Amino acid sequence: MHGGNLAWAAALAGCSPSAILDFSASINPLGAPRSAIAAIQNSLDLLREYPDPEYAALRSALGKFHQISPEWILPGNGAAELLTWACWDLAKLEVTYLLTPAFSDYFRALKAFGAKIDRCPLKMQGNRSKFKIQNEKLSLQGAGFLLNNPHNPTGRLFTRESILPYLEEFSLVVVDEAFMDFLTPDRQQSLIDAVQNYPNLVILRSLTKFYSLPGLRIGYAIAHPDRLNEWQQRRDPWSVNVLAEIAAIAMLRDTVFQHQTWDWLASAKPLLFSGLEQLPGLQPLPSAANFFLVKTEQSSSEIQRQLLERFRILIRDCLSFAELGDRYFRVAVRSRDENQRLVESLTKIL
Repeated sequence: MHGGNLAWAAALAGCSPSAILDFSASINPLGAPRSAIAAIQNSLDLLREYPDPEYAALRSALGKFHQISPEWILPGNGAAELLTWACWDLAKLEVTYLLTPAFSDYFRALKAFGAKIDRCPLKMQGNRSKFKIQNEKLSLQGAGFLLNNPHNPTGRLFTRESILPYLEEFSLVVVDEAFMDFLTPDRQQSLIDAVQNYPNLVILRSLTKFYSLPGLRIGYAIAHPDRLNEWQQRRDPWSVNVLAEIAAIAMLRDTVFQHQTWDWLASAKPLLFSGLEQLPGLQPLPSAANFFLVKTEQSSSEIQRQLLERFRILIRDCLSFAELGDRYFRVAVRSRDENQRLVESLTKIL
């Protein structure tokens, strides 16, 4: 259901989890910023204290980062926790339109509160790289709309202008921007600056993919303060631990790491796409994110198994995306050498 299941992969490959080269989880391969590690190490004494239940320092740092008042921001135990509360709100509506193929956690969170789900598929048009939303389905008042941008698993980037009209049509629009920060600021299509004009808009953000700290669990939501105050009352206290808060504040200030990440991706990503595109039977889709969805003429599960058993490489099959099944797989962009190792291994298999 998720990428990064190294224990399962290691059991299949007959090796330790540390020996697996993981392309299944779309995490920054540069590793955690030194600034975050240093902040954690210098703050271990804080473990004997409770976190600030209001997370004032982190909200202030996020507010400065996005140029928005801190009261419009709520940190969470990863974006997944905040998705749960967003789906609680969506479940109150008559129906939630869900852009598909969709991240499996969306279904989990919506079904947990008995939401009625109407799938809104992205349709292939013309060549393999063009998707479009079926606009005619998205017209109901009293309904919600949940999508991610850039879209997972296709990597499609929707423009702000293409999403803004939905804010006039739907009672609630939730946009998961977990991969938006992999784009340089001049290319991002975030709706954060629209939140103050639309109380029916919720933005979800992750800090663990770009900063390579998925085990720390830290994300945040940007929405109207009234909505965020309701969420705060619903959830358990102290959702974000003190070390996650300290690390997040340090990472937001680390402009050197941010530029290093953008430089790495600009260099490594086109080479991986070109390598995949030249392999027989594979069709990678252009992507705005740090991963590629790849259509395959062979079984993706079989390719995954052979990569693990022969080369200790893990890719993400797409069986959890009902619309894709066994003819697609997803790979993260890693370092140049690691990407080349993947391409060479796929060449031997295919």
